[in-house]
Amino acid sequence: MNIIKTPIEGLLVLEPQVFRDSRGYFVETYNEQRYREAGIEAQFVQDNQSCSSYGVVRGLHFQLPPYSQAKLVCCTVGRVLDVAVDLRKDSPTFGQWYSVELSEANKRQFFIPRGFAHGFSVLSEQAIFTYKCDNLYHPEADGGILLSDPDLKIDWQVPVEQRIISEKDKKHPKMEEFDSPF
Repeated sequence: MNIIKTPIEGLLVLEPQVFRDSRGYFVETYNEQRYREAGIEAQFVQDNQSCSSYGVVRGLHFQLPPYSQAKLVCCTVGRVLDVAVDLRKDSPTFGQWYSVELSEANKRQFFIPRGFAHGFSVLSEQAIFTYKCDNLYHPEADGGILLSDPDLKIDWQVPVEQRIISEKDKKHPKMEEFDSPF
């Protein structure tokens, strides 16, 4: 497994080894021992999957403490632009974001520690997105940052007029209005 460190401490892009032959491919998508050796100490307790069409932008979501979540995400069908925003107020990269393209072709995974907002945009006709979480989901702990926050300047790689965004996601506060509990 190839591990790519990002400019933001804790965010990791993982490239699992893919074994291909005339039958197709095999890839180990998770091995606790190998991920611990890579510095990922999260103990995952919940798996989720979403299916979305081109132009869907989901995010920027997080769970408030004490229910915050680390996530290991990937795209198993299609391709997405995945984004994480650092919400850790004592971090030198507070308010900065990092993005990576995840796809069924590149098999990349993105590890997002607790203390980050997370979102993605669908760049293909359809995408199936999966993620492991190290804490159970609690609806009362939902939090979010406005994905179109002009101060963040995230290029979602989907034209504004083609974006499909939930009403809930349109109502999140901007970073400047957010008092981070992380």
